[in-house]
Amino acid sequence: AAMAHGHGPGRCRCCGEEAAERGAAWGLYLRIDRQRLQCLNERREGSGATVFRPWEERGDRSQFVESDDDEELLFNIPFTGSVKLKGVIVMGEDDETHPAEMRLFRNIPHMSFDDTAKEAEQTFSLSRDPLGELEYPTKIARFSNVSHLSMHFPKNFGAETTKIFYIGLKGEWTEAHRHEVTICNYEASANPADHKLEQITPQTHFIS
Repeated sequence: AAMAHGHGPGRCRCCGEEAAERGAAWGLYLRIDRQRLQCLNERREGSGATVFRPWEERGDRSQFVESDDDEELLFNIPFTGSVKLKGVIVMGEDDETHPAEMRLFRNIPHMSFDDTAKEAEQTFSLSRDPLGELEYPTKIARFSNVSHLSMHFPKNFGAETTKIFYIGLKGEWTEAHRHEVTICNYEASANPADHKLEQITPQTHFIS
């Protein structure tokens, strides 16, 4: 795991500072509307929400979500504003329960498993990541104005159920503009005076 640091020997300028910077980058979990967060097919109700937590706490293996009827999991994640999603970390066990694929959808609230037949905005093949070190960069152009993110994990590495300990979301958040909700109510009934068509008399002077 010597590579995990990303700097050579002798260049370590107090790793605490670097960890703090890195942790701040993964702060989008603070921008999730937890009242409306959904995890479909979770074995224990409410467990899906526990995987969205501070980057520094990703190693807490007491908090995880496990799928119930089969290996699929689907998260519906509403944000409290507009998000530009730049990267994702998915941490699981170093065994067959680790998800093997992740599909991301944007701005489809209340997605169900039926909806996952749609084409995803982006699909990733996942590697087993028991330490939460692998970052999957998103196509930022597709995820630059996200108010709702759905994450579908269709399969794992061969186990009956899927287990996830931590999901990290990296990106930028901007406050939602409340005034966009106002629908401008223009004149409901058309005023015929506005729509008088000039009577156009066809000109019949043909030049031969």
